[in-house]
Amino acid sequence: MVTNPLARADALVAAVSRTRTEPGASAQAEALGLAVSANLPVLLWGEPGIGKSATLGQLAAGLGLPLETVIASIHEPSDFAGLPIVGDDPATQGVPMAPPDWAVRTTAAGSGLLFFDELSSAPPAVQAALLRVVLERRVGSLRLPESVRIVAAANPPGSAADGWHLSPPLANRFVHLQWTHDPRVVARGLSGTWPAVTVPTVNEHRIPASLARARGIVAGFLAARPGLAHHLPADAASRGGAWPSPRTWEMALRLLAFGYACDAGREAIGMALTGAIGDGPGIELLTFAEELDLPDPDRVLARPDTFALPDRGDRQLAFLTAVVAAVQATPTRERWEACWVVLAKAADAGVPDVAARAAADLAAMREIDWMVPAQLDSFVEVLTLSGVLGR
Repeated sequence: MVTNPLARADALVAAVSRTRTEPGASAQAEALGLAVSANLPVLLWGEPGIGKSATLGQLAAGLGLPLETVIASIHEPSDFAGLPIVGDDPATQGVPMAPPDWAVRTTAAGSGLLFFDELSSAPPAVQAALLRVVLERRVGSLRLPESVRIVAAANPPGSAADGWHLSPPLANRFVHLQWTHDPRVVARGLSGTWPAVTVPTVNEHRIPASLARARGIVAGFLAARPGLAHHLPADAASRGGAWPSPRTWEMALRLLAFGYACDAGREAIGMALTGAIGDGPGIELLTFAEELDLPDPDRVLARPDTFALPDRGDRQLAFLTAVVAAVQATPTRERWEACWVVLAKAADAGVPDVAARAAADLAAMREIDWMVPAQLDSFVEVLTLSGVLGR
């Protein structure tokens, strides 16, 4: 019997490839898990060969999800926009755009990680075709399931093969994370043990308060820094990264809410925020959130007569927005009436303009059988002008 001379070699290759994982404490891995958990498209930036693809493979295996890898740089625009297929009667039925096999497999699985690799090596036409895939989850005539997570990886243009800067519309659809390697982690990994990459666990009981807190922080911050609501950088390199826009502020809101609901670390939340809205705005927002020290909205609603209104206007708006958002998350008659007490105290404290913004949102939540509270009298004029009372 002739033995394959490479059989023992293959056995050794398999033995070298077998490794184990252990819980890790990497802020960048936690930020990745936070973005994946929040179901936001995330883009890992890093030099070639530092383990971006391997990280995604390990994350998918740990979650028990299929991983579909698409090398963006070797595909044509039609591979993402779909190929036209002529049917029996194009004049009445149109021409459907047939999706590629990877999109069909991902949709059939129902969930999974869709990994676009070598994104910065994809030419502008391919990047343009990816826009609908990343934001609308459309591949030709096929819509990817909402539970599919989208992750991409890219090398800096200087080290990418035929590298391009990302177009601003595509870049603005991602949470950008700078992926680096730790020599100590590499050394331990080559000894047989790599850190596990996981997604954080959402605490179900903290969801309403976390969302209310995040809404208050973002609203208060943008009230103080309106110029950061949208700011397209001047240079091409910065436009191909994270920068603030209404779209990325919505991403930051979700990341902040998930960070609070998962009790994520400060560094991980900071990485995620700067990855969504840019370094400067992200650091400012994180600092603002820490200095704000919002009281628990649920406690305020439980005892609306005992709270103290913050001094600054941006903090007042953040506080009132958080309280109204808490009512919106759990809309009961008692909480709704308690919120009117809070708004009336704000108006009496000399900030009726700030309270009026929250009053319009609160009035719109009223159920038909809820009595109009006496505190609403302070806001009759503004609510009439906004049309809420008419409705």
